[in-house]
Amino acid sequence: MNKSLLRISSVAGACVLLGATIAVAGEKPPADAIPLSEIVKSIEAKGYAPIVEVSIDDGVWEAEVYKGAEKRELKVDPLSGDIISDRPDK
Repeated sequence: MNKSLLRISSVAGACVLLGATIAVAGEKPPADAIPLSEIVKSIEAKGYAPIVEVSIDDGVWEAEVYKGAEKRELKVDPLSGDIISDRPDK
């Protein structure tokens, strides 16, 4: 699929089309959090792709991603967008 043809304003819609999952299960990010769409763009800009799952746990975004062929688990600060943890996903 040509990414330049895929212009979707909704991250949830993009995740459905790309087979990724967003799990928010009753927990919400802080009111002053950066929009999830910007978090996703920032993660991708740092070379993590594809993003296969995003959820929020204890107020922190958790993302299952790939960097090259290696599956990684990221924890991302919802206020700054900074990656606060990057470890292999087992």
